[in-house]
Amino acid sequence: MGQIFLVRHGQASFGAANYDQLSTLGYEQARLLGQWYANSHQSFHRVVTGGMARHRQTADTCLAELPKPQLAETDWITDEGFAEFDHHEVLLRHCPEFADAVAFKQLLAAHVDPPRALEHLFRAAMQRWMGGWHDDDYKETWPAFRRRCVAALERLDTDSSKQSTIVFTSGGVIATLMQHLLGLQDYQVMEMNWTLANCAVTKLLQRPGQFTLSYLNNYAHLEWLGQPGAVTYR
Repeated sequence: MGQIFLVRHGQASFGAANYDQLSTLGYEQARLLGQWYANSHQSFHRVVTGGMARHRQTADTCLAELPKPQLAETDWITDEGFAEFDHHEVLLRHCPEFADAVAFKQLLAAHVDPPRALEHLFRAAMQRWMGGWHDDDYKETWPAFRRRCVAALERLDTDSSKQSTIVFTSGGVIATLMQHLLGLQDYQVMEMNWTLANCAVTKLLQRPGQFTLSYLNNYAHLEWLGQPGAVTYR
């Protein structure tokens, strides 16, 4: 039976000029995951990254903690099917102020609880994107994104009964794959995406033509090895 480990990237740089970079804490989260795998003697036959900088940074930092002989014959693959949806576009179509960082911060600051206001804005933006009434506004529609994620997973299908694959991707991709495997509703994808921790791991078991969930959103490595505050969701 094969194993597929879906890793959400470490904390990125939300609010910075370039979101697609790990924060200092994001690098630490990736390092802790690598230590966890090294201590458990986990090896991987294949490493897949979703094509974003934060995916590759998480992969490089995590796997640098593993003994080099374990990675000597590992295949490294970039598959942009595991790339995240364009959250910038999704937010911008719902909230035009998002185009101006200063105006957007002022908009959030006007609320009593800015983090909660951001959450509400993001939920509403996701509902607009997923609802299907405004598909012409988006370069990638929700159904297209969903098909892309499922196709990427299916490309990992292999006849090897013992192969282990680790995929460095994003929360939206993982939540969408859980919808595919568990039959979730669209609103449940949105809720799950909001609860997936940075550098958490979701494990699938794989037989040819079949994927089964083993566990979801495991971040025990951050709780066990990390300092207070090591578990983040944004």
